[in-house]
Formats: sequence, C-alpha cells, structure tokens
Amino acid sequence: MNKTLLVFRHEFRHTIRRTGFIVLTLVPPLLALLGIGVFHIVSGITKPPAEVTEIGYVDEVGGFDQFTTQEDITLVPFDTTEAATQALVTEDIKEYFVIPSDFISTGVIRRYTTQRELRPPAATTAAIEDFISSNLLAGKVPEATVARIKAPLNLVTTTLTATGTVAPEQGGYANLVIPGIFGALLAASLIFSSIYLLQGLGAEKENRLMEILLSSVSPRQLITGKVLGIGAAGLAQVAIWVAATPLLLNLASSSIGGFISTIQIPPNLLALAVVYFVLGYLLFAVLSIGVAAVSSSVREAQSLAAIFTTWAIAPFWLLSLIMEFPYSPAWVVLSIFPFSAPVMVILRLGLTGVPAWQLATSIAVLVLCIFGGLVLASKLLRTYMLMYGKRPTFREILRNLRSA
Repeated sequence: MNKTLLVFRHEFRHTIRRTGFIVLTLVPPLLALLGIGVFHIVSGITKPPAEVTEIGYVDEVGGFDQFTTQEDITLVPFDTTEAATQALVTEDIKEYFVIPSDFISTGVIRRYTTQRELRPPAATTAAIEDFISSNLLAGKVPEATVARIKAPLNLVTTTLTATGTVAPEQGGYANLVIPGIFGALLAASLIFSSIYLLQGLGAEKENRLMEILLSSVSPRQLITGKVLGIGAAGLAQVAIWVAATPLLLNLASSSIGGFISTIQIPPNLLALAVVYFVLGYLLFAVLSIGVAAVSSSVREAQSLAAIFTTWAIAPFWLLSLIMEFPYSPAWVVLSIFPFSAPVMVILRLGLTGVPAWQLATSIAVLVLCIFGGLVLASKLLRTYMLMYGKRPTFREILRNLRSA
C-alpha cells in the first residue's frame, strides 16, 4: 500500500479518536438540541402568576390619580410624605416616590426605598414614566396620540438591490447569529487541527521517532500523509456542522419561533465555510510544519505557532467595531490578509455581505500563501527536522534557506 496512504489513515484515525476532537465536533450540535428540548420542557410548565408590587406615591402637584396599574406594579396614593414613609417602614409598600409641586418646571421625581442599589429597576422606572406621561396627557390629546407619544417609532428597514427590487438577503442581528457561530467553530477547528499537526511533528522530533519514520518513508510522504489525514478529520468536523445547522435551525424555528424564526443562513455561507476551512487549514498546516522543524520542543513550537493561530480569533476581538463601522476598509484588509481571512469573511457574510472581487482576491491570496508556505516549510523540514538542541536564530534560518 502507498506509504502516504498509510500515514494518512493513521493520522485520520488517531485524530478522530481524540477526546478534544470528539467534544468539539459533537458538543455544539448536541447543546443546540438540548437547548431546544429544555425550552419545550420549560414552556410546558404553567407559569405562576406574577406577583403584584405596590409602590406608593405622594402627589404634591395634583391631578395624578389615573393609570395606577402598570403591568405588575400598582401605584398607591398617599396624602403626605410621612404617611408614605410609615407604610414603607411597616413594609406595606416596597418603595414610594414624590411628585413635588415644582415638577412641571424641573421634571424631578424624588424616590425613596429601604434598599441600596446601583440604579432603579428598569420595570420601576418604566412604570413611573408611563404613569406620569399618561396623567399629563389624559384629556388633552386623543388616546391614539398618547400611545404614539409613548412609542413614537417602529422602524422597519428593507434592503433593495441595485435594480430597486427587494433583496433576498435582509440585514439585522438575526443574520449575524449563524455566521457568528460558524466563525467561532471554524476558528476553533483551524486552531485545533494545526495544533494536532504541530504536536505530532514536535513530539516525533523531540522523542527521536522522526529518525525511525524517515528511514521508512520520505519526508514528502510523511508530511503529505499527516497534512491530509488531519485535514480530512477537520473537514469531516466542518461537514457535520454544515449538515446539522439547517436541521437544527428548522427545528428551533418551528419549536421556539420568535427571534429564532427570523434567523437566516446566507446562501453561500455553507459552501464558503468548507472552502475557507480547507484553505485556512492548509495554510496553517504548512506553517506548523515549518515551526515544528525549527523548534526544539513541543512547548516551544506551540508558543511560536501562536503568532499565526491568534489571527484566527482576532476578528472576534474587533466584532463590536465591525458592527459599528461595517463598511470600514480595515475589514476588507482583514478579509484578504490570509491568517484572518477565513473567519473574517464568514463574519462579514452575516453583516454586509462580501463582494465577489473580495472573495476572489481573498481566496487567491490564500492559495498563493499556501504554495509559498509549502516551499518554505519544505526547506525548513529538510534542513532542521533532524537537528536537535538549541533552536536556530532568525539569521541562521535565513542563511540556511538561501543556501538550501
């Protein structure tokens, strides 16, 4: 049997049996399925009636005597501040507020409570605001106008194509959910796959097993088998996620509905996820080979590999800026920069989409870097794989590469 195939089979089987690989592959879909099941269980339990909270108030202006029921809060009037304070002390009310005589000119409401807090609860603030505004407007403007003043805007945005028709892909946070999850999983898969390759090569070199292996197979056969074996395992991992995503999303949409039902999968996301995993893995793989060749130990190799693997998660550090300034040229650069491109492109697909020319440029740059990295890694492998002891300096590596 071809020796490359033997190495491929060994690395593939060894990788898919790793506990970390199994966990990373199965846990995300299983957690999503578990979440859907828990929602079914919780939604089937009868929700207990909400407890009504009583809040006192003292009206020094006069006329604030309507709309005292606000959701789960009941507003109880008191004639004096002393009476309200006494009710608070005896725990007849939870808190109280005073509408002072100069409220119309100042807008100041004084609130009193027995508990220390950073800020008033949102439900309490909303109840008081609604109570004040409703009483101020009652009898002065139509009820429909009152309702519109309280909720003046319900903005609905529709994206149009260049020809003026409704675009099939609309914006919104819902569109970022699937690309965000896929980006995180893709980054994890790229990093772990390259680490597996790095650990294997580093351990074999550190334990002098590399000498035995290279006596039976050529360096090309060994590296090709390792890269393809671990890459095939990672691709199988991504394929499982790709296959599970539409099924889980459909199940969640029909079971949970609401925000989940608005989540969309960009039509080219699943295909590009596979393409960028393959290209990203090959790039990280050839770099891992070079790092393992010049490193004297597995720990040292992992430290050096962080130089490029960190870029796989860098787009998530900038996610808030990407959402705030989605059309910044900086994101185009990161979509073309080979180390960050796989994850960056996936994230941008859920935000603004990625023009075809940027996709083509990004893929072309990745392919060129893979071939360049392969040439560099091959030279480093031939020069340093069987060298032990101190790691060569950067000048020594350059000098040896020129003479290789």
